[in-house]
Amino acid sequence: MEMDSLECVSSSDGMDDDDAASIHLPLSFSKAHAGCGNGGGNGGGVSPSGISPVTSVHELLECPVCTNSMYPPIHQCRNGHTLCSTCKTRVHNRCPTCRQDLGDIRCLALEKVAESLELPCKYCTLGCPEIFPYYSKLKHESQCNFRPYNCPYAGSECSVVGDIPFLVAHLRDDHKVDMHTGCTFNHRYVKSNPRDVENATWMLTVFHCFGQYFCLHFEAFQLGMAPVYMAFLRFMGDENEARNYSYSLEVGGYSRKLIWEGTPRSIRDSHRKVRDSHDGLIIQRNMALFFSGGDRKELKLRVTGRILKEQLSADSGACIPNLCT
Repeated sequence: MEMDSLECVSSSDGMDDDDAASIHLPLSFSKAHAGCGNGGGNGGGVSPSGISPVTSVHELLECPVCTNSMYPPIHQCRNGHTLCSTCKTRVHNRCPTCRQDLGDIRCLALEKVAESLELPCKYCTLGCPEIFPYYSKLKHESQCNFRPYNCPYAGSECSVVGDIPFLVAHLRDDHKVDMHTGCTFNHRYVKSNPRDVENATWMLTVFHCFGQYFCLHFEAFQLGMAPVYMAFLRFMGDENEARNYSYSLEVGGYSRKLIWEGTPRSIRDSHRKVRDSHDGLIIQRNMALFFSGGDRKELKLRVTGRILKEQLSADSGACIPNLCT
């Protein structure tokens, strides 16, 4: 759906220069070899050659084809060159180093060595302090809270990853997303042909409040035989942090209104996952056209909302909402 077919008018103030200046580019997300600081759990000692033993073994466990860490079964050729089981089929059972046939030889010695290793998380340069046995490390890294985030822009298959400050700058500079400061908003969505619906995002707006960033999505998609319109909020951070906030959305007209209240989903959950779970304000087409008024040939929806931060009461320990000013 073409972006120029949609008008979005907001009553929120734009992001000021101070906010924009505070956005920093990310740390490098290069692949981490063994050792942040003092290296892995085997003491972090250094050999006379200046090479950490843990680092040297870790490099031996790196597949020469895909450069990923190897896990059992680790294969080797008759000359001792190793590679991972995935790449064994990719190279058609021929050693990429000496071009000899690989056969079905397992490198049991290297697999045993891997069992004795303890290595830091590959996101240690991003702040993760954890150290894991070699065979547990991969599972942790797939769920590590310090792993970079995917770009939350849903209008294209964007492959950019980074920390939150980097993604905010990326959304603003590369995707030209509107940035607003404040915890309340009042948007008007206008579409000349509400029956022309594709599975595409109409609008993404980023809000900065409580020192955090939130993504407001509004889009149309086909549900059954008819299009529906949906608005929902995502938190730019982890799920545990997202639970500290709540939000409400309201749309209406002609003495009728729909209200949605919920907790923002983390951007760890993909845009499609949130949308397909219907976790947000959903407006059926007939109701949307009723709210739009007129001759029902043009979509004119006004969506208002607010973001709240849950705070613990000093007396009871219960959560009470706090609206930023």
